[in-house]
Amino acid sequence: MPAKRRSSPLAASAEQPQAKSRAGQERHDGSRGGEDGMGEFEDNYEDEFESDGEVHDGENEDEDGVEQMDDMEQIGGVDNGDNGQEGDTQAPSAQPYIPHQYKLKPDEILEPDNSVYEMLHTMSVPWPCLSFDLLRDGGGEERRTYPQEMYAATGTQAAGDANEVLVMRWGNLWKTQQNDDSDEEEDDETADETPTLEYKSIAHRGGINRFRVAGVEDNFVPTDPTSMPNRPYLAATWADTGKVHIFNIRPHQLALANPGYMVDKTRDNKPLYTINSHSEEGFALDWSREGASERQLLTGDCAGVIHNSTFTDSGYIPSPAPFTSHTSSVEDLQWSPSERTVFASCSADRSVRVWDTRVRTRTAVVSVLDAHSEDVNVINWNKNTEYLLASGGDEGMVKVWDLRNFKPGTSTAPQPAAQFDWHKGPITGIEWHHKEPSVLAASGADDQVTLWDLAVELDQEELASEVEQLVPPQLMFCHQGQKDIKEVHWHAQVPGCFVSTASDGFNICKTISV
Repeated sequence: MPAKRRSSPLAASAEQPQAKSRAGQERHDGSRGGEDGMGEFEDNYEDEFESDGEVHDGENEDEDGVEQMDDMEQIGGVDNGDNGQEGDTQAPSAQPYIPHQYKLKPDEILEPDNSVYEMLHTMSVPWPCLSFDLLRDGGGEERRTYPQEMYAATGTQAAGDANEVLVMRWGNLWKTQQNDDSDEEEDDETADETPTLEYKSIAHRGGINRFRVAGVEDNFVPTDPTSMPNRPYLAATWADTGKVHIFNIRPHQLALANPGYMVDKTRDNKPLYTINSHSEEGFALDWSREGASERQLLTGDCAGVIHNSTFTDSGYIPSPAPFTSHTSSVEDLQWSPSERTVFASCSADRSVRVWDTRVRTRTAVVSVLDAHSEDVNVINWNKNTEYLLASGGDEGMVKVWDLRNFKPGTSTAPQPAAQFDWHKGPITGIEWHHKEPSVLAASGADDQVTLWDLAVELDQEELASEVEQLVPPQLMFCHQGQKDIKEVHWHAQVPGCFVSTASDGFNICKTISV
C-alpha cells in the first residue's frame, strides 16, 4: 500500500507564488489574471545558489549534484486594476479576501498584503522535500537585524537514484517590507543585495518520508570549528525503502559556517547506523531531548509498529521489542518535553495514544479513540505548557488536548481544550511556538499555513465586524501561495519567522504579528 503523504517525484515549479496573504487579504478587480484569474507578480529579488563558496549561474550542476535554486523573491505590490485604457483613472476599492468564504470572479485577482510580512523569500528546489528541520547556529538569539542567516537540513523525494540529504545555509536574507518612511537610499542599497544559498549534500538510497535532527534545541555552530566538541549532530531519515538511516551532519554544517573546514566525503557521507527493525516504510520519527551522552529515537511505520532505539557515545542499541497498540499506520510521534520515559503517538486508526517506556507490556497507557473523525496525521507537544498536545487530522481539524483530561483505562475521547475548523484539506504539519505557549502554526493540503493564538478573545466592537464574524478570533495570520504544503517550523532564533516546505519549494517568512 503506497504511503499516503509521499509526493510524486517531480521537479519544483519555476512559477512565482500566486498569493501570500493573511486572513484579510485584499482582492482587486483587474485584467492581468490568466485562465485561473490569478495575477502576475514582479520578481524583485533573484537568488544565487552557492556551493563551497562559489556562485553558480544555473547552467551547470555543481560537484554535489544539485542544480541552482532560483526564484528567491518578494511578491510585488498591490495591483490598481488599471487596464491600460486612457481616461480610466479610478481604481476599484480593495476588499478583504477570506479563504473558503469567497470565490474569485473571472475579472478578480489576489494581491498579497505586504504590510504584514517583514521578510518574505521563496526558494525553489529541484525535487520536493516533504520534511526538514531548522538548525540552530552561533549567530545569537532574538535576531532582529538584517540580513538574516539560517541553516536548515532536509531530504528529497526524487526520481530514481537522485535522492539526497541537503544541509543548507541561507544567507543575505534581507528585509523585504518597504516602509513609506524609510530612507530611499538605504532601500535601494539593500534591494541590490542578492540572497544566497550554499549547501552540502549526501547521497541517499530511497525517497525521504520524514527527516529529523537530534538536539536542534541545544546545538550551536561555533566561529572556530576546532572549539566544537567531538559530538555527532545526528540526523534521521525515514526512507521509503523501509529503513531508517542515521547520519552525522555536523561536518557539513561546520563546512558551511567555516570555509576552510573540509568534509571527508568517504567518511562523513555514509550513514553511521541503519535501523532494519521495520517490515514496512513509515513517517513517524522523533528524537528524545536528553543530554549529550544518550539519545533515543522513536520510529513508527505503516504497519502500526513503534520501535525505540538508543544511541550513545559508544554505539547503537536496537529497540528490544516493538510497541503495539495501534491498528493502522503510525503517522507521528512526540516525546514528552518534561518526562523522559513518556511519548505520544497518533495514527490512521483515528486515535491519539500516550505511552510509557517503563511499561513492560509495551502497550499504550492511555488510548483516546476517535480523537478525530478521520486519520490523525500530526501531533506536537507544547514545550512551555507540558499538558497541552496539538493534533491535526485528515478532515482538516486542528485540536488542542489537555492531557490532564486523559484518563488511564478509558478510551472515550475527552472534549478538546480548543478546536479550529478552518482548513478545507488534511492537516500536514503542526508546531507550537518555542516561546509563546499559546501560539500554534499549522499547514494544510489546502495550500495554507495558519498561525493561531489561543489566548485571543474579541471585544464587542470586533464581534460586530462582518469580517471578524467570518474569521475565527484566534486566527491571526494566513499565509498562501505554495502548492501541496507538507511541514511548517518556527525558527528558534529569529522572532516571528516560520519556514514551510511544499512541492514547489521553501517559503521563509517573518511576520510582524508574532
